Amino acid sequence: MGFMHEMRTSGNGLLTRAAIIAAVGGLLFGYDTGVISGAILFIQKDLKANSTEQEWIISVLLLGAMLGAVISGYLADRISRKWTKVVSGTVYVLAALGCAFSVSVPMLIGSRFVLGLAVGTASFVAPLYISEVSPPRVRGGLVSFNQLAVTVGILVSYLVDFAFQGVPGNWRWMLGLAAVPGAVLAIGMLTVPHTPRWLVSHDRGDQARTVLGKLRSNDDDADVDGELKEIQEVDEQESSTRLKDLLSRSVRPMLWIGLALAIFQQLVGVNTVIYYAPTILKGTGLTNSSSITQTVFVGITNVVFTVAAVLLLDRVGRRPLLLIGTAGLTLALALIGVYFLVPAVQHGAPYIALVGLLIYIASFAIGLGPVFWLMISEIFPMGIRSKAMAVSTVANWLANFVVAGTFLTVTHAITRQGTFFIYTGIGVLAFLFFAWKVPETKNRSLEDIQEDLTGQSDGGPGRKGEEQRA
Repeated sequence: MGFMHEMRTSGNGLLTRAAIIAAVGGLLFGYDTGVISGAILFIQKDLKANSTEQEWIISVLLLGAMLGAVISGYLADRISRKWTKVVSGTVYVLAALGCAFSVSVPMLIGSRFVLGLAVGTASFVAPLYISEVSPPRVRGGLVSFNQLAVTVGILVSYLVDFAFQGVPGNWRWMLGLAAVPGAVLAIGMLTVPHTPRWLVSHDRGDQARTVLGKLRSNDDDADVDGELKEIQEVDEQESSTRLKDLLSRSVRPMLWIGLALAIFQQLVGVNTVIYYAPTILKGTGLTNSSSITQTVFVGITNVVFTVAAVLLLDRVGRRPLLLIGTAGLTLALALIGVYFLVPAVQHGAPYIALVGLLIYIASFAIGLGPVFWLMISEIFPMGIRSKAMAVSTVANWLANFVVAGTFLTVTHAITRQGTFFIYTGIGVLAFLFFAWKVPETKNRSLEDIQEDLTGQSDGGPGRKGEEQRA
């Protein structure tokens, strides 16, 4: 209720539409994350792909996404957040069709790599764009549209895999249908404005004022001139920033937080659940059909609790949800580890594995899932924000690649329970770091957050940060 009320009083149709269209980039990421788990079963037979080729078909998208995130940091500053999204959506459409019409494994791998370029670009620019058009008091919910779209994309991909499994050319339909949301992103972004912050950084202050006026048209408390002046002052101070400035004394505290959020989000094993949920559930004794059916419940849980996060982030705050969610997923990982460790539990309570997975995904969806993308769009200085977000996003994709690419190998080497206990230990470390270092950013301007974190580099949390965490 709180988020919806704030949207009615401080937002308008343009603001909501811009956030939803930009968030379609998250749906592209979610769809391709989930759809390949079902499609690969049929690709294996149709294209005669061996195990190594299957691994490359799945993982090459992540390599493309890492490169896409690097490129997007430059493009977002050079050609704008808006046009970068248009380009990524267009490339995504072409690559999705390339996947659908692939006649060989190398062609499919190449198309998946290009698809990754578009996914990495879209996943980086979406939260950046949304954060820069949103007023502080609804920014958390709006930026989290992106994470909600990711979870919706995953759920849709599971349902598409189920629906098309008996259709001729099934995997081609599964992969090719991704062209539809890609086209929605490319065309939709043509209908929304540039962000005020990008316009200011390119000496287009009059246009920035006009855009701000439209975005805040229904907000009686909005101070367009004051907000524009604040943006201009920060831009003037930071217009000469370079990539090397990420290592400057004032930015380092923010960079460490961004990198920690990015890496911990993946090292707690979330993509072992997304990519391998059927495999994990099949290890409990379920049939293929039953494990796939129960995986749909994982997808539904992911969406439901992400919706809860969208409604709560601007009401409860980022920090409480991050800590609660990290604690919950850590306990769930321990529960799954115990399940695989104790034979009596496996025989007497086989449902424990599914319960553990559901608690895990619910905790992730309400905490680390949306908070990472939101916070990296909030904590960095404007002049270097896109570069810092690109570095954080690349770190996230790299950690994703490492975890997804080692799960089966690690489980064979140290057993399933050993793997989940490792993830549990990483969860404990993540919770301690977040409790120690991550500030609250709720209902604060991007410039105010920057000032607070810069103060921390000079000897502990600034006064504003202490007040927010009190």
